[in-house]
Amino acid sequence: MIRIRSRDGLERVGIDNPQATVGQLRSAIESQLRVPTHSQTLSTNQNLLLAKTLDEITRFTDMLDPNTRISALNIGHGSVVYLAYEGERSVAGPVFNPAGSFGRKMTVDDLIAKQMRVTRQENPHCELVSFDRDSANAFQNYVNETLAFAVKRGGLMYGTVSPEGKVEVNFIYEPPQQGTEENLILFRDPDEEKLVEAIALGLGMKRVGFIFSQTVSQDKKDYTMSNAEILQAVELHTESDLKEWVTAVVKLEVNEDAGADVHFEAFQMSDMCVRLFKEGWFEKDIQGEVDPKLSRMTKDVVVAGKDTREVDNDFFLVVVKIFDHQGPLSSTFPIENRNVPVSMRALKTHLDRTKGLPFVKRISDFHLLLLIARFLDVNADVPALAACVQAQATIPEGFQLLIESIASS
Repeated sequence: MIRIRSRDGLERVGIDNPQATVGQLRSAIESQLRVPTHSQTLSTNQNLLLAKTLDEITRFTDMLDPNTRISALNIGHGSVVYLAYEGERSVAGPVFNPAGSFGRKMTVDDLIAKQMRVTRQENPHCELVSFDRDSANAFQNYVNETLAFAVKRGGLMYGTVSPEGKVEVNFIYEPPQQGTEENLILFRDPDEEKLVEAIALGLGMKRVGFIFSQTVSQDKKDYTMSNAEILQAVELHTESDLKEWVTAVVKLEVNEDAGADVHFEAFQMSDMCVRLFKEGWFEKDIQGEVDPKLSRMTKDVVVAGKDTREVDNDFFLVVVKIFDHQGPLSSTFPIENRNVPVSMRALKTHLDRTKGLPFVKRISDFHLLLLIARFLDVNADVPALAACVQAQATIPEGFQLLIESIASS
């Protein structure tokens, strides 16, 4: 089974021969998804879906040769291949309820639904998202090596937004939480988040997104994000009121050697998704058997010219390009709210290990600053100390003595 992502969402194509060629994959897409082979451009690069012109599309040449075996491109069972194509086609979707038919009386709700047309949003407000390598690695290493992708994990991303809409993620705060195979519950701590916001303020940063991991079992399911994940992501997006807000997903994907690679994807919730959530259209208490790839509405909306209460989650996702960078902070200090509580001994060990560095370098780690912030005034001292880190300035002697005293306690 190969997953095909296009502007129409995520679909599946079955191929019997694991040694199939690109040409045979194209033929399978034509027969199963009704996209003519001559109209297809295929790539393993998700940026294909961001290409807007024919010239941009033709730059994706990794799957141009029809004789190349898909296994040579690391494409195997469960892999995602990206598809761009010319023209239009009809896509199978959920069962629709007829509305506005001849002889039926129109209600106020019907008239409102006519205004709620759910379509795909082509362009994100965020031009790209770039992850600090150390922060991203610290998150993915934990969910991979410690949690083994068996339960979900989440975090709030902090960084900067440029005037051009480029988001840089420089640290990830992991709030108290409980993850299971299917659900992620965040136990938000207002007092701790005040400290986080004060540190971010001093660093010249702000909250810019949400990151979470999907479990191994979810890789076998036919969706990009489940309806529960959509609800959680759009709730946090709406809370921020930042138009460039990014939602990142970390998952395992099976490779051709039956191994697995850690994969990052980034999205924005579409403007319509945010609007529907703000106005209370999402059904939050879902009862009974519901396909997780569909979000249920409280009232009919119009999708592809039809009235329905079930919307494919992919309609709400806008792909964002991913880059990486080396940010201003390190990420070697133990991280908050994980299985092992962070102790004062960890602070002393960290300071002893970094004795050869200037003191400001020794404390240039968000997770260390969060531990220290518990002993400082949140309104004055915390932003002031973080500002020294941001400027890489000399740490005032009072702060240094306090930190060393805390470490020795």
